[in-house]
Amino acid sequence: MVAFIQNLQRRTPLGWLQLTHEKGRFLVALSGIAFADVLMFMQLGFQAALFDSNTRLHRSMEADIFLISPQARNLANMSTFTRRRLFQANDVPGVKSAEAMYVNFIDWKNPQTGKKNTILIAGFNPDKPAFDLPEVKSQQNKVKLPNAVLFDRGGRGDYLELIASVDQGKSVQVEIERNTVNVVGLFKVGASFIADATLMTSDQNFLRLFPRREAGSVSIGLVKLKPEFDPQEVAANLKTHLGNDVRVLTKEEFMTFEKNYWQNSTSIGFIFNLGVMMGFMVGVIIVYQVLSTDVNAHMKEYATFKAMGFRNSYLLSVVFEEAIILAILGFIPGASVSLGLYTMTRNATNLPVIMTLARATQVMILTVIMCMISGAVATHKVQSADPADMF
Repeated sequence: MVAFIQNLQRRTPLGWLQLTHEKGRFLVALSGIAFADVLMFMQLGFQAALFDSNTRLHRSMEADIFLISPQARNLANMSTFTRRRLFQANDVPGVKSAEAMYVNFIDWKNPQTGKKNTILIAGFNPDKPAFDLPEVKSQQNKVKLPNAVLFDRGGRGDYLELIASVDQGKSVQVEIERNTVNVVGLFKVGASFIADATLMTSDQNFLRLFPRREAGSVSIGLVKLKPEFDPQEVAANLKTHLGNDVRVLTKEEFMTFEKNYWQNSTSIGFIFNLGVMMGFMVGVIIVYQVLSTDVNAHMKEYATFKAMGFRNSYLLSVVFEEAIILAILGFIPGASVSLGLYTMTRNATNLPVIMTLARATQVMILTVIMCMISGAVATHKVQSADPADMF
């Protein structure tokens, strides 16, 4: 091992010297790799934001098991099931409570700009905590008042005046579904790909806003368990007890249900994956062009090395050395630019576009693979270098 390290230290960094000999071409290559990395970072970031933003409300719901309609596709298309199933769920051992939640999408007029926004509104029993959000729990009594709602301060849009007024203890009137409601409090969940913001209110206020909606038609059933019971076992018993007209999901399965819809049932998941592949292919082409040009420019030198007795493996290692150098040095500006774009996107959209160590590692590995593939293709010319043909 010591001898290997000593040999490595004595080895001339031929790959580095060749790359930096033409500094202009070297910088262009790094720019190309950085561009490919930015493409991959942004597509992966948008995809993660898609899944994260559309499951934030799911994660905040205070329940161990969820009941939904078998026809439900995602939170935007929940369908309904009969409330009788909640009463029946209370008969299953381990169930502490089973409460109804109503969800719907509305167009509301921004009191500041007059523009309409798509808002998700959730109605629940204010006497039973439905969300594991301190701001909501502390203000549940407020939504018992007629036409009172809580507004999402993390929503997408210009709501600075509304938020400032409510923070000062004032009630702000807003038009919803041709009804006037009072924003009496704030909480924070954040925007998603399906809604600009979220409103929360009592089940009674929800039904007043949607008079055609029957109280017996439930969007989501929130089932809480007694501490000593396992959610998987109780869920299995609920499936047997309730029949096929209701779907039973644990909390993890409920979030997976939402993610699978966006990943498999919509085109947007495919588009993000395609974007990553395109960024990868762009990088492969750029690195191949750089390495191929470099190999052609130094073909006589490679032939001379072969005439001196150097094996093909040594010459190939030089090309792979160049590929690794390009991967590492190109990744640094690519990650830096992506961090800035993540921040800009997050501030503009309120979507959770955040750089993670796992994603940075993933893109770094893809960059190395990208450069190694290009290096492997470019090495064919090195192997074909014949001293007899060069001189």
